[in-house]
Amino acid sequence: MKNQVVQKYTPFILLLVVAIGALFVPQFPSFAGANYSPADIAWILVATALVFIMTPGLAFFYGGMVHRKNIISTMIKSIVSAGIVSVIWVSFGYSLSFGESLNGIIGNPATHLFFKGVANGAPALQGGVPMTIPLLLFAMFQLMFAIITPGLVVGAVAERIKFTSYILFIVLFITLIYAPLAHWSWHPNGFLFKMGVLDFAGGTVVHISAGCAALAGAIVLKSRRSKIEQHEIPPANIPYVLIGTGLLWFGWFGFNAGSALGANSLAVNAFATTNTAAAAAGLAWMFFDVMSGKKPSVLGFCIGAVVGLVAITPAAGFVGIPQSIFIGVVGAVISNVLSHAFKLSRVDDTLDVFPCHGIGGMVGMLLTGVFASKGVNPAGNDGLFYGNPAFFLTQLKAMLIVVTFSFTASYLIFKFISLLLPLRVSEEEEELGLDATQHDEKYGRNPHKA
Repeated sequence: MKNQVVQKYTPFILLLVVAIGALFVPQFPSFAGANYSPADIAWILVATALVFIMTPGLAFFYGGMVHRKNIISTMIKSIVSAGIVSVIWVSFGYSLSFGESLNGIIGNPATHLFFKGVANGAPALQGGVPMTIPLLLFAMFQLMFAIITPGLVVGAVAERIKFTSYILFIVLFITLIYAPLAHWSWHPNGFLFKMGVLDFAGGTVVHISAGCAALAGAIVLKSRRSKIEQHEIPPANIPYVLIGTGLLWFGWFGFNAGSALGANSLAVNAFATTNTAAAAAGLAWMFFDVMSGKKPSVLGFCIGAVVGLVAITPAAGFVGIPQSIFIGVVGAVISNVLSHAFKLSRVDDTLDVFPCHGIGGMVGMLLTGVFASKGVNPAGNDGLFYGNPAFFLTQLKAMLIVVTFSFTASYLIFKFISLLLPLRVSEEEEELGLDATQHDEKYGRNPHKA
């Protein structure tokens, strides 16, 4: 009973503490005296909004693939991330990611506590070159990446994780995994950045971290009853999947092209490679299924397109457009094969988050080490294909570091949560569906009827 009272009141009390604490951090925005580019500001404002729309897109994408009785519970777990991560980001998350570097491992949380100094700070990160956009706009653009990352994990633990436990996971994941990875990879003093590792828009920070967290969550939560009993669950709403794919594809132009941080030729290249890889991957997944004896499906094309978007993300601003076709095709085929292999395993990754996002991110990171070219981006590097095997080995080493860290830390987070709260719903709740039992809401007909 005492534990239930704590669970009931703690989230609101913590939010109230944050709200009161924020009152004591006065802030008067000022953008005077900086060499800003109106065109760059306009584009990154649009790109920020585009990245945000990926979160409801992901909700539709996942919501359409689960059982009908779990649509709402799956969608809200992605959407609620926008609320939780936004508050964390302003409070201390941005500071952990991009604040004054502590030995290249993490940012000093006091640097920009409650966005202190962000709204009127110099348009440059510590040790970096001046930007042509306000630091506040950069912080908001980066927030959108942080929002969608824990939302990706939802697909692996759908249909069986308690909502309150997932809320706590988001808090711990952003603080202990996402913020360090963002600092390592994107802060000018981050240790992976200084190693020369290239991740243009989040192949490591977003997709590998989420994919590995998804695998850890699936292992800790164990299999759904439907998987154990080998009951095939048809997607609840394939048009939702199609809508979600369209929103993700649309938003991904901001995700990748916006990572150029300016309205420039690099953004145009990233825009083109993003679309090309997605198109090639969608076709590759669908045609590969046909070769395996299946019929061409909407679901297959949609999943393949998303895998292509994942695979091109770390490479978008470093590789040429022709190479993006190869990256999309290879990423889709590898993820397709591993997706089917996982379905035969004991690991119950509900919506194949690890094979699609985790493996897709790894493929993209390694192929960045193969096809990156200074001809595309002078600030990047030449890859293995252009005679530089050392850079490929750098990417490989970084990938192994990120995979090991992300999986181990996520596994420990899920285990820790299970000690504090019930991590998984009861068998009865799982049978009735999480829409009714976790949220007292329903989609369409009575959720108590399977």
